[in-house]
Amino acid sequence: MRQVRYHVVSSDNLFAPDNTALLTGCPDVPLRPGERRLVVIDRNVDALYGASVREFFAAHGVEAEIVALRADETVKQWDAVSHVIDAMNRFGIDRRREPVLAIGGGVLTDIVGFATSLYRRGTPYIRIPTTLIGLVDAGVGVKTGVNYELGKNRLGTYAPAAATFLDRSFLRSLDLRHISNGLAEILKMALIRSEDLFALLESRGAAVRADRFQGTTGELASAADTIVAESIHLMLEELQPNLWESSLERCVDYGHTFSPTIEMHALPELLHGEAVVIDMALTTALATLRGDIAAAEADRVYAVIQALGLPLWNDVLDDPALLENALLETVRHRDGRQRLPLPLGIGRHHFVNDVTPAELREAACLLRGYAQASPFASQAQALVPEGVGA
Repeated sequence: MRQVRYHVVSSDNLFAPDNTALLTGCPDVPLRPGERRLVVIDRNVDALYGASVREFFAAHGVEAEIVALRADETVKQWDAVSHVIDAMNRFGIDRRREPVLAIGGGVLTDIVGFATSLYRRGTPYIRIPTTLIGLVDAGVGVKTGVNYELGKNRLGTYAPAAATFLDRSFLRSLDLRHISNGLAEILKMALIRSEDLFALLESRGAAVRADRFQGTTGELASAADTIVAESIHLMLEELQPNLWESSLERCVDYGHTFSPTIEMHALPELLHGEAVVIDMALTTALATLRGDIAAAEADRVYAVIQALGLPLWNDVLDDPALLENALLETVRHRDGRQRLPLPLGIGRHHFVNDVTPAELREAACLLRGYAQASPFASQAQALVPEGVGA
């Protein structure tokens, strides 16, 4: 059995001069005066927070070499990995004592994590996610990866970070679309694991989104704390016993059956979370057709998706061959079976292996009806065959 230990530390305003969380929060590789660190930072994050980052290291006597990297899905390729490896090589990194710091969103931390896992067969790294999707999804797992041709994360490794520092104060500078992008992964956990979390997103999600999870009132702070803590708890609970995916029936794969193909074919139109939520919308329609989720429950799901500023539809779904090929690709990825997680109502799930191309076409048709309804109104009962979804 492979054993792994990594730390997840919550600390707001991480780079405030008097905040020592980064110095002591990872006991395996503490940060002391006189040491060096290679810091790879998203170019946009550097423009906003680079001065604070540099001042923090200078104040604590740490020699930091800053590498600003463009990091978005369109450049999440091998060249970006090579760029980080070149920086590590020039820096002359000590692979035992000098973890690389990755400051940015999920794309940046994926690139750095992949690069460090390759350099000298494994160099430690520390993640400091600056987006909501990085905090609740990319920042708490052990997988790294970059795209290859049209394959989403086709190249990758299992490489747990030595520590991940979660700092919600970074979210205050995100545009609302990127807040929504992270809310998609939170909604995923709610739909498959927690009706209570779904209800909280339903009642307070839009307000917390508008507040960018900053907790500017007591009520918003409580809701934001609960949403983040519960989604991370549920994610870690699912990942911990199966970090290396020895079991391929993973409920956290919900929303990730069709979305890799949808995302890569829609680039740069869709963000990752937007592709994931379209996958979830499609599979909610599929579950509705199968009678696994009632029409009224589907209504609530689609209403929350829209309230969180997320899309229900993308025109790539008009191509039935794309969805069929996406399912075939998933079957190859999941050892010859679909292992497709579908919702059972809200907050529960099961796995199926018998989805047909005809069902996918019907589900896409049903979803299109939802998406075209404006203002949003349920079409589930009208479009679902008689006796289904009651």
